[in-house]
Amino acid sequence: MSDANHARRTAVYLLDQVMGEGRLLAECYAAGALEKLAPEDRARAQRLAVETLRGLERADRILKKHLKKTPPLMVMNVLRLGTVELCSGGAAHGVVNAMVAIVSKHRRHGQLKGLVNAVLRKVAEDGPAEWAKLRTPRLPNWLRKPLVQAWGAEVMLSMEAAHFAGAPLDITGKPGVGLQALAGEQLPTGTLRITGAGQVSALPGYQAGDWWIQDAAAAMPARILDVQPSERVLELCAAPGGKTMQMAAAGAKVTAVDASEPRMERLRENLARTGLAAELIVGDALEQSGLFDAVLLDAPCSATGTIRRHPDLPQAKDGSDFGELIELQARMLAHAWSLVKPGGRLMYCTCSLLPDEGECQVEDALEMFPEMAADREALALPGVKPEWITEEGGLRLRPDCWPERGGMDGFYMALLRKSA
Repeated sequence: MSDANHARRTAVYLLDQVMGEGRLLAECYAAGALEKLAPEDRARAQRLAVETLRGLERADRILKKHLKKTPPLMVMNVLRLGTVELCSGGAAHGVVNAMVAIVSKHRRHGQLKGLVNAVLRKVAEDGPAEWAKLRTPRLPNWLRKPLVQAWGAEVMLSMEAAHFAGAPLDITGKPGVGLQALAGEQLPTGTLRITGAGQVSALPGYQAGDWWIQDAAAAMPARILDVQPSERVLELCAAPGGKTMQMAAAGAKVTAVDASEPRMERLRENLARTGLAAELIVGDALEQSGLFDAVLLDAPCSATGTIRRHPDLPQAKDGSDFGELIELQARMLAHAWSLVKPGGRLMYCTCSLLPDEGECQVEDALEMFPEMAADREALALPGVKPEWITEEGGLRLRPDCWPERGGMDGFYMALLRKSA
């Protein structure tokens, strides 16, 4: 049975985990944070947590003038959630009562229910009008600074607008399957985009395995790699498997490798649902051997390109692991290159907005390997603007690309060919 307050309590717990423990929402879901909720409450808890994280800066600005000092994190998160709900049109009476009830049942902070009641009543009066006047929320400085350095202040503001707007549902269909029943917008790159999709598993063709969820930007690396029937292809860091399914659907013999058994389980489920086949290996990308016609490396990265879908990332992280990731990417790229047969090709990609994880990696690799060349011509697909192609021959996609269509994830990719 659905219980709106259970969903709200879970959303507050998720906010506590992200902002107090530095955990990503995906980690909380994997650990079972949503297991006890009915499906509609699960969706509601996720939506409330994500919307609160997106609007965090605005919520804090509105709350600041009503608070003499910052309350404990859990209470602050209740106030933030309540503020976002109230400023998004939530009924004042219901929202305020629900937030007071959540705090009153807390062992340590129950005595602060009066504060929550008083503050949220004030927010209910003037919050919605104030909300609309506040600036678009900005990224925390630890991330904003390097991104402004890379792309400039104006582009940064456009990317933050895309982050705040969130992301529509993008899907990739199996070749030859009609997706007219989904009533989406066909993007020039071949992705189908649906706005206000609701429950994904209830959409036409989902159970039949006609399509899978995949951001328009994430679908580009496999399109550019353009594998052919019967080619032997290796994908490293493959889960959850959108690119694996694209290549399997094209008829290639795909070996997909990922270090995470739970993530690989999701790939198994996706392949079973879509009726596609690939050899799956749970293992370390750096320990793979053999020679392949094509290799696709979606390297572990900061995931800074996915913030419009994952607003928890800038709150849970602080950039301290970026150095290690950049080092790992360089090692993985070099190892992946050793698995490409002469005359073959490597697709290197990351869902990052940081040039150190994209453009700089490929620049260094091109210097290191004389037999490596970046294939610019392969990037000229329908919908790709010439200004997205970078100096060293890669493709740079950002959340502010296609603002009139709802943007896309930030991604970098380069197709690297090995001389025969």
